[in-house]
Amino acid sequence: MKSLLIIRHAKSSWSTADLSDFDRPLNDRGKRDAPAMAKLLVDRKIVIDTFVSSSAKRAKKTAQYFCEAYGKSKEELILKSELYHATTSVFYDVINNIHNDASVVAVFSHNPGITEFVNTLTSTTIDNMPTCSIFAIHIHTNDWSEFETAEKIFWFFETPKFLAE
Repeated sequence: MKSLLIIRHAKSSWSTADLSDFDRPLNDRGKRDAPAMAKLLVDRKIVIDTFVSSSAKRAKKTAQYFCEAYGKSKEELILKSELYHATTSVFYDVINNIHNDASVVAVFSHNPGITEFVNTLTSTTIDNMPTCSIFAIHIHTNDWSEFETAEKIFWFFETPKFLAE
């Protein structure tokens, strides 16, 4: 059994008009939400052993907050440029190639692809993956290369808005 947490990057800043979309940083809310969502997982005793992220600045920084909460170094974060504006097939390709030593993996990426992807996984669907939300599943396999065809079971869905309630 494997587990996968799909996480959209935290809220980003639009304050610098001349920055490319790829280079946009987190805004203050994003810098607050990412550590809070990471703490939520730590408090639930969910042990993530592998972190994979888009190399875009806002996704990478979000993933780094999660790595920090788990006592992992920034160097342990696996960056995948193809997760920036990824299609569903790209998500499957990236996940199918995760090393089998990893049991619980967190993947950080962007909309609209991330919402489209999570809606292919189980019968549980969502309208939108808000910033810094987490969609989690269990996968009936011991081999990530079987991810696409393996049975997947919805585990949970969390957003920063749920923390405020």
